[in-house]
Amino acid sequence: MKHLIVGGVAGGATAAARIRRADETAEIILFERGKYISFANCGLPYYLGGTIPQRGQLFVQTPEGFGRRFAVDVRTESEVTAIDPRAKTVTVRRADGTTYTESYDKLLLSPGANPVRPPLPGIDLEGIFTLRNVEDTDRIKNYLNAHAVRRAVVVGAGFIGLEMAENLHRTGAQVAVVEMGNQVMAPVDYSVAAHLHAHLTQKGVALYLERRVEGFERGEQGGVAVLLEGGERLEADLVMLSIGVRPETTLAREAGLALGETGGIRVDKYLRTSQPDIYAVGDAIEYPHPLTGKPYLNYLANPANRQGRIVADNMVYGDTTPYEGAVGTAIAKVFDMTVATTGLPAKRLRQMGIPYASSTTHSASHAGYYPGATMMTLKLTFDPASGRLYGAQCVGYDGVDKRIDQLALAIKRGATVQELTALEQAYAPPFSSAKDPVAIAAYTASNILSGAMPAVGWRDAQAAAADGSMYLIDVRTPAEFAGGSIPGAVNIPLDDLRERLDEVPADRPVLIFCAIGLRGYLATRILLGRGYTNIRNLSGGLRTYALATARYGIPKP
Repeated sequence: MKHLIVGGVAGGATAAARIRRADETAEIILFERGKYISFANCGLPYYLGGTIPQRGQLFVQTPEGFGRRFAVDVRTESEVTAIDPRAKTVTVRRADGTTYTESYDKLLLSPGANPVRPPLPGIDLEGIFTLRNVEDTDRIKNYLNAHAVRRAVVVGAGFIGLEMAENLHRTGAQVAVVEMGNQVMAPVDYSVAAHLHAHLTQKGVALYLERRVEGFERGEQGGVAVLLEGGERLEADLVMLSIGVRPETTLAREAGLALGETGGIRVDKYLRTSQPDIYAVGDAIEYPHPLTGKPYLNYLANPANRQGRIVADNMVYGDTTPYEGAVGTAIAKVFDMTVATTGLPAKRLRQMGIPYASSTTHSASHAGYYPGATMMTLKLTFDPASGRLYGAQCVGYDGVDKRIDQLALAIKRGATVQELTALEQAYAPPFSSAKDPVAIAAYTASNILSGAMPAVGWRDAQAAAADGSMYLIDVRTPAEFAGGSIPGAVNIPLDDLRERLDEVPADRPVLIFCAIGLRGYLATRILLGRGYTNIRNLSGGLRTYALATARYGIPKP
């Protein structure tokens, strides 16, 4: 059996190694149009910032080493330019421009995705970069070594954009981030991104939110000027474009392979394309989201590697292993903070018209009495009828990764928030609390689902403060209240509530809140137990409200 693989990173390299383990006699040819295979895409920003000191650390395998270990014919600087599905051949262009054809029994496409580079005026000026591969990294590194980069502008505030902002800051540059949306890190909800807005501002990163880039021109003192709509102008010595990526489908489209609604290569559950004996994996494919069944593009390394393993078995054994899909689990380090997400956030559920409920909790990363505990925020989204988990987001300083991984598995297994309360977690003071943050989030969500804690979000609280539609009661201590509260709120401390029930109106909606939600929940239970019916607790408390309603970033002129 002769297997051809197009693309030597993530899914492609994984599939090649798996095919060899499954079939020692197979002929395997791996084509890569670049010079390198099996390199660490996600490590590129950290090499540029100096956290990873040696370039060689980015390479998992060299073409020669990989080829020898797995008996794979690795052909770098070899671009597959055409596929003939009927003849079962591909056309390959060498580095010198000459071409040849190669036949196949099974063909795997793993072409990845390309950075979005919009046709803006001046976008080809020196000093403007995208980051996707080793060649991009070398160009940026050489530029940093040859120029005094004192000012850097990052256009786009997704995962790569914020990682580059941190690493350019690490080199000593003053960094500005320009983002067309109203928040950084689009995959998470605004209230979660607000933590990052505060942290980036504390680190001295200038945030230009809701700003559109109109073009670039040569800077007044050399470098590049980034031109924003409305006449704003940002001077930079280096510009990083991190606007997003698109699936690389040129080869597939020209070969007549079907593309899906989102523009990716359409594959079935065995990762087969619309043409016989041609498979596809990685950033270029479209696959149904496990929660919605709708077409989904997923630009993440973990699913690509899993797909590579599955598709190898299907190519060798004959379509025996279905792919379950990915819910979209991702994590990023943003200076000292960590932000992670899995499944569907509230804003995406709203966009899709899917009914949902949500809970926000703030918990210590480990036992508060053990040194070094820091706060983390967990937001869950779930079905308001069944309690099935839809998504989870976590932001904090320590322990974010292990919580989001637990929640990702629960979501993929179709767990409900009630079932999540039964999750058994290891506990010792340096690692967690007897009630882990995931358990607290699950109990809170279960209370919302059962009606034990009627809750509203920060937007409802903001609206109530503006229009007076709810009576606001702050149940924190007088000292806390004196430090600031929601406008219009009345202070009735939790421990005084039973003695001051006559101050709580029974003829209008009442919104209870405290610092993070726990005392508000206790106050809600007191009032519900005393016959009040129109009571709500502010999910996430004043901490969530204050962060979400604060104004971060550079004001528009």
